[in-house]
Amino acid sequence: MPEEEASLHDPYIPEDIEGALIERTWPRPSELPDTHSTTSVNTLSDIDIWTRIRLGFQLTPLNNSRIRNQLEWYHAHPEHLPGIEEHARPYLHFIVEELERRGLPLELALLPAIESTFKPSATGPQGAAGIWQIMPDTGKMLGLRQTRWYDERRDVVSATEAALDYLESLATQFDGDWELALAAYNSGEGTVRRAIQKNRELGKATDFWSLDLPRGTKRYIPKLLALARVVEKPEAYGTSLNSIPNQPYFESVDIEADIDLIHAAKMADVSVDELEQLNPGLSPAAKLPQGPNRLLLPVENIEQFKENLAELDPGKHPGTGYVVQPGDSLGKIARRHGTTITAIKQANRLNGSFIRVGMQLQMPESVTVADRSNPASAGKSDQAKPAGGKTIYRVRSGDTLWSIAQKHQLDYKALAELNGLGVDATLKPGQQLYLQLDLAEVWPSSF
Repeated sequence: MPEEEASLHDPYIPEDIEGALIERTWPRPSELPDTHSTTSVNTLSDIDIWTRIRLGFQLTPLNNSRIRNQLEWYHAHPEHLPGIEEHARPYLHFIVEELERRGLPLELALLPAIESTFKPSATGPQGAAGIWQIMPDTGKMLGLRQTRWYDERRDVVSATEAALDYLESLATQFDGDWELALAAYNSGEGTVRRAIQKNRELGKATDFWSLDLPRGTKRYIPKLLALARVVEKPEAYGTSLNSIPNQPYFESVDIEADIDLIHAAKMADVSVDELEQLNPGLSPAAKLPQGPNRLLLPVENIEQFKENLAELDPGKHPGTGYVVQPGDSLGKIARRHGTTITAIKQANRLNGSFIRVGMQLQMPESVTVADRSNPASAGKSDQAKPAGGKTIYRVRSGDTLWSIAQKHQLDYKALAELNGLGVDATLKPGQQLYLQLDLAEVWPSSF
């Protein structure tokens, strides 16, 4: 027997939403608008992505103690949903399109909220990565590359396609039972099959709610079903959802040029942060040929990027490599190459500051302090230099990092990092500080 008889009646659920759940007829994939036709785009143009998701819900809205517990949690934490929403904004439209193309339940569009709160940078304690939290071995099974420069499990497009392939396969294996398929996605096919076999031997039911599964898996499906209910009617649970346009946030551009994200951001006139958000599988200093040979860009920046890409010398790349020498430290290497310790760590996926002689490091592009504190300014030549246009500053009596940064319109933390200093470092008169590095060789003026 199930842990608790499934029921649509629940005294906790507001009466209006309970009634809606009982009377609702959930649309099948064939009943949904064909969003890939011209007519359907016009039909859906006046709804947002949340409405589109609600129209595609297919899973039966059950109610039991596990789901009630999750509903109570969402009701007690109304701030949780808006936080997820902001992380999901760039990716939801693509995920919904892919789900509809396959005829899958749109509740699955909410699964990354449970897995990672839609953060591509999320890493689980066992090594799962990306918005779909794909384990290393599962990633290999699904054909996702995992190299020093490119982790395809974090690539939103590749990981979404792979995760949905896997979920479809699991649904087929479990005879279309999405609860069992999702349980297998969370804890592994073997875990679910063993639990089913055990119940069969004991003469018990073999539905998800009856199985003896790991504690986290027992909560996993209730979390998703409860979240779908909250998305269905957020005001009933004391929260709200801001409208997200029902249109693509990004487009993919095929690239053969030898460039990295920092250079690409300059070409597209977007911040490095935004480009990293859309292309999280790539190490910041990785050349695109080391990754997917494509770049995801905000729709509004596509044309400018393509124009600059057409003018780019295919063999040109400002980044370089470096072999660690005796006496080197990350601070010394950063100053020598006109970059920052953080940028080198990110480019080489270093967790700490330890380096060894002979170690090969990928060097990110040289940038100014102003660029590091405000990546978007990298695309504007009149903002690239600190006030006065100085490259090196000689410390005077009474100077502090804060006062120097203020004088030259810089971020004092970035200034400290550029010079390998702590933010509270005491400066000595006569000491030389880097304020700015030459961008001329890094970003050609034609961009």
